[in-house]
Amino acid sequence: MGSSGRLLDRIVVDPRVMAGKPVVRGTRITVDLILELLAAGMKPEEIAEDYGISVEDVRAALFYAAKVLRREEVLVVSET
Repeated sequence: MGSSGRLLDRIVVDPRVMAGKPVVRGTRITVDLILELLAAGMKPEEIAEDYGISVEDVRAALFYAAKVLRREEVLVVSET
């Protein structure tokens, strides 16, 4: 298994944890929280330190989000 597979192993979906939202394995830190923190300007190292996860966990959250979005169907809505 390549490094991308190992990254995905860091993210789990369990209906008993955070209502089934994807989280960093062994935590209640959600992928969407990590994305919001990155969008707000936090560095991966800051997130890792503040939330007790690794920089690789932050990378895994980004990779997971990219994989999910790749499967999304985008509908173009035109305003007239």
